[in-house]
Amino acid sequence: MDMIKIGEFLAKLRKEQGWTQEQLGEKLGVTNKTVSRWEKGNYLPPVEMLQMMSEVYGLTINEILSGERLTQEQYRQKAEENIKTALSESAFTLQEKIDFYKMKWKKEHRFELLLGIGVVIVLYAAGVFWDSIFYAAALAVTAGYPAWYRNAMMAYVEDRAFNGSGRA
Repeated sequence: MDMIKIGEFLAKLRKEQGWTQEQLGEKLGVTNKTVSRWEKGNYLPPVEMLQMMSEVYGLTINEILSGERLTQEQYRQKAEENIKTALSESAFTLQEKIDFYKMKWKKEHRFELLLGIGVVIVLYAAGVFWDSIFYAAALAVTAGYPAWYRNAMMAYVEDRAFNGSGRA
Protein backbone atom coordinates (compact mmCIF):
# COMPACT_ATOMS: atom_id res chain seq x y z
CA MET A 1 0.00 0.00 0.00
CA ASP A 2 1.24 3.43 -0.90
CA MET A 3 0.78 5.49 2.26
CA ILE A 4 1.49 8.79 0.47
CA LYS A 5 -1.09 8.03 -2.22
CA ILE A 6 -3.65 7.05 0.43
CA GLY A 7 -2.92 10.24 2.37
CA GLU A 8 -3.28 12.43 -0.71
CA PHE A 9 -6.56 10.68 -1.55
CA LEU A 10 -7.87 11.25 1.98
CA ALA A 11 -6.96 14.95 1.74
CA LYS A 12 -8.68 15.19 -1.66
CA LEU A 13 -11.85 13.54 -0.33
CA ARG A 14 -11.95 15.89 2.67
CA LYS A 15 -11.46 18.96 0.49
CA GLU A 16 -14.18 17.80 -1.93
CA GLN A 17 -16.56 17.93 1.04
CA GLY A 18 -15.31 21.42 1.94
CA TRP A 19 -14.18 20.32 5.39
CA THR A 20 -11.15 21.39 7.38
CA GLN A 21 -9.03 18.78 9.11
CA GLU A 22 -10.57 19.90 12.36
CA GLN A 23 -14.13 19.43 11.06
CA LEU A 24 -13.35 15.94 9.78
CA GLY A 25 -11.63 15.14 13.08
CA GLU A 26 -14.76 16.15 14.97
CA LYS A 27 -16.91 13.88 12.78
CA LEU A 28 -14.56 10.95 13.37
CA GLY A 29 -13.74 11.68 17.02
CA VAL A 30 -10.04 12.37 16.49
CA THR A 31 -7.86 15.49 16.53
CA ASN A 32 -6.96 17.55 13.49
CA LYS A 33 -3.35 16.44 14.05
CA THR A 34 -4.37 12.82 13.60
CA VAL A 35 -6.15 13.70 10.35
CA SER A 36 -3.03 15.57 9.24
CA ARG A 37 -0.83 12.55 9.95
CA TRP A 38 -3.12 10.35 7.85
CA GLU A 39 -3.14 12.85 4.99
CA LYS A 40 0.65 13.18 5.03
CA GLY A 41 0.95 9.41 4.80
CA ASN A 42 2.67 9.11 8.19
CA TYR A 43 0.07 6.71 9.56
CA LEU A 44 -2.67 4.52 8.19
CA PRO A 45 -6.01 5.07 9.90
CA PRO A 46 -7.11 2.11 12.05
CA VAL A 47 -9.83 -0.18 10.72
CA GLU A 48 -12.54 1.53 12.75
CA MET A 49 -11.63 4.90 11.22
CA LEU A 50 -11.46 3.40 7.73
CA GLN A 51 -15.00 2.09 8.24
CA MET A 52 -16.24 5.49 9.40
CA MET A 53 -14.50 7.28 6.50
CA SER A 54 -15.94 4.77 4.09
CA GLU A 55 -19.43 5.71 5.29
CA VAL A 56 -18.71 9.45 5.38
CA TYR A 57 -17.32 9.52 1.85
CA GLY A 58 -19.57 6.84 0.34
CA LEU A 59 -16.60 4.72 -0.73
CA THR A 60 -15.35 1.25 0.10
CA ILE A 61 -12.41 0.64 2.39
CA ASN A 62 -10.73 -0.98 -0.59
CA GLU A 63 -10.97 2.29 -2.53
CA ILE A 64 -9.51 4.22 0.40
CA LEU A 65 -6.62 1.75 0.72
CA SER A 66 -6.08 1.91 -3.04
CA GLY A 67 -5.93 5.69 -2.88
CA GLU A 68 -8.43 6.13 -5.72
CA ARG A 69 -11.99 5.53 -6.85
CA LEU A 70 -12.21 2.17 -8.59
CA THR A 71 -14.20 0.59 -11.38
CA GLN A 72 -15.62 -2.91 -10.84
CA GLU A 73 -12.66 -4.50 -12.65
CA GLN A 74 -10.12 -2.44 -10.73
CA TYR A 75 -11.94 -3.17 -7.48
CA ARG A 76 -11.36 -6.93 -7.72
CA GLN A 77 -7.72 -6.52 -8.64
CA LYS A 78 -7.01 -3.96 -5.90
CA ALA A 79 -8.86 -6.05 -3.31
CA GLU A 80 -6.44 -8.93 -3.86
CA GLU A 81 -3.42 -6.63 -3.79
CA ASN A 82 -4.59 -4.89 -0.60
CA ILE A 83 -5.28 -8.17 1.19
CA LYS A 84 -1.86 -9.55 0.27
CA THR A 85 -0.15 -6.35 1.37
CA ALA A 86 -2.06 -6.16 4.65
CA LEU A 87 -1.23 -9.77 5.49
CA SER A 88 2.44 -9.45 4.61
CA GLU A 89 2.90 -6.14 6.44
CA SER A 90 1.42 -7.14 9.79
CA ALA A 91 2.74 -4.81 12.45
CA PHE A 92 3.97 -7.62 14.72
CA THR A 93 4.91 -11.23 14.28
CA LEU A 94 3.33 -13.78 16.59
CA GLN A 95 6.62 -14.17 18.47
CA GLU A 96 6.84 -10.39 18.98
CA LYS A 97 3.31 -10.39 20.40
CA ILE A 98 4.15 -13.28 22.73
CA ASP A 99 7.34 -11.58 23.94
CA PHE A 100 5.51 -8.28 24.50
CA TYR A 101 2.73 -9.85 26.56
CA LYS A 102 5.19 -11.93 28.60
CA MET A 103 7.08 -8.78 29.56
CA LYS A 104 3.84 -6.96 30.31
CA TRP A 105 2.56 -9.78 32.52
CA LYS A 106 5.83 -10.05 34.41
CA LYS A 107 5.84 -6.30 35.01
CA GLU A 108 2.24 -6.33 36.23
CA HIS A 109 2.80 -9.37 38.47
CA ARG A 110 6.14 -8.57 40.10
CA PHE A 111 4.51 -8.55 43.52
CA GLU A 112 3.27 -12.14 43.14
CA LEU A 113 6.75 -13.26 42.09
CA LEU A 114 8.40 -11.51 45.03
CA LEU A 115 5.73 -12.83 47.40
CA GLY A 116 6.35 -16.39 46.22
CA ILE A 117 10.10 -16.01 46.67
CA GLY A 118 9.51 -14.48 50.10
CA VAL A 119 7.29 -17.38 51.18
CA VAL A 120 9.95 -19.90 50.15
CA ILE A 121 12.65 -18.02 52.08
CA VAL A 122 10.47 -17.79 55.19
CA LEU A 123 9.62 -21.50 55.02
CA TYR A 124 13.29 -22.49 54.63
CA ALA A 125 14.26 -20.19 57.51
CA ALA A 126 11.50 -21.67 59.68
CA GLY A 127 12.78 -25.14 58.83
CA VAL A 128 16.26 -24.20 60.05
CA PHE A 129 14.98 -22.90 63.38
CA TRP A 130 12.00 -25.13 64.12
CA ASP A 131 10.93 -28.26 62.36
CA SER A 132 11.56 -30.21 59.19
CA ILE A 133 7.88 -29.85 58.27
CA PHE A 134 8.75 -26.33 57.12
CA TYR A 135 11.40 -27.81 54.81
CA ALA A 136 8.75 -30.03 53.25
CA ALA A 137 6.46 -27.04 52.78
CA ALA A 138 9.32 -25.01 51.30
CA LEU A 139 10.10 -27.81 48.85
CA ALA A 140 6.43 -28.09 47.84
CA VAL A 141 6.16 -24.35 47.25
CA THR A 142 9.52 -24.33 45.44
CA ALA A 143 8.32 -27.10 43.12
CA GLY A 144 4.77 -25.85 42.51
CA TYR A 145 5.03 -22.08 42.46
CA PRO A 146 7.16 -21.70 39.30
CA ALA A 147 4.79 -23.99 37.41
CA TRP A 148 1.75 -22.01 38.59
CA TYR A 149 3.47 -18.71 37.78
CA ARG A 150 4.41 -19.80 34.26
CA ASN A 151 0.96 -21.31 33.54
CA ALA A 152 -0.80 -18.15 34.70
CA MET A 153 1.52 -16.03 32.56
CA MET A 154 1.09 -18.19 29.46
CA ALA A 155 -2.71 -18.21 29.80
CA TYR A 156 -2.59 -14.40 29.84
CA VAL A 157 -0.14 -14.27 26.91
CA GLU A 158 -2.05 -16.73 24.75
CA ASP A 159 -5.36 -14.99 25.34
CA ARG A 160 -3.92 -11.67 24.20
CA ALA A 161 -1.53 -12.82 21.46
CA PHE A 162 -4.36 -14.76 19.84
CA ASN A 163 -7.00 -12.08 20.57
CA GLY A 164 -8.93 -14.57 22.69
CA SER A 165 -9.74 -16.57 19.56
CA GLY A 166 -7.11 -19.28 19.57
CA ARG A 167 -5.74 -17.85 16.31
CA ALA A 168 -3.12 -15.16 15.68
